[in-house]
Amino acid sequence: MGLREKYSSDNPANRVRPGWVFTYQHPAHMLALFFGAGCLRPGPGTWGTLAGVIVWAFLVQFFDWKALLPIIIAGFFLGAWASQKTSDDLGVEDAGCIVIDEVIAVWAVCLFLPQNWLGWLSAFVAFRIFDIVKLPPASIIDARLHNGWGVMIDDVLAAVWALAAVLALDWACTTLGLSYLGIF
Repeated sequence: MGLREKYSSDNPANRVRPGWVFTYQHPAHMLALFFGAGCLRPGPGTWGTLAGVIVWAFLVQFFDWKALLPIIIAGFFLGAWASQKTSDDLGVEDAGCIVIDEVIAVWAVCLFLPQNWLGWLSAFVAFRIFDIVKLPPASIIDARLHNGWGVMIDDVLAAVWALAAVLALDWACTTLGLSYLGIF
């Protein structure tokens, strides 16, 4: 499935519009829709990513990376379960309202960047670009693995691309004597 088909209004995954009642009917729904962020329109994936960055900015005030890494890992496995349960209950594979994959993936990007507004903004922008574009192998997983694992894995792979892009941009800016994130 190409980008045009994936984001088309004709795609059943984009026509499902669960509300707040559905979100809070089951713990899996709450997690998959990230407490309602997936109900926001337009662009629930963007809203989910933004919610993820906001929650991340809060979490890093209280936890270091050693505590956050297990949270991300657990979130990945819980997200796969919640995505599958929610997809089954909605009757649609990878519904656009399922945003836990965006949340966990953007957290993975944020983990490796400076913990400040520029690092978080970089994670948000880069991840949204690579989540939408879906370069291989994310596009392959997205096309072939139609379950909760596929929902989560393709976004984690997009996160790897996003992190690589941000690090490459930071390296290029540093090499040119410009200041960006200051990682290198």
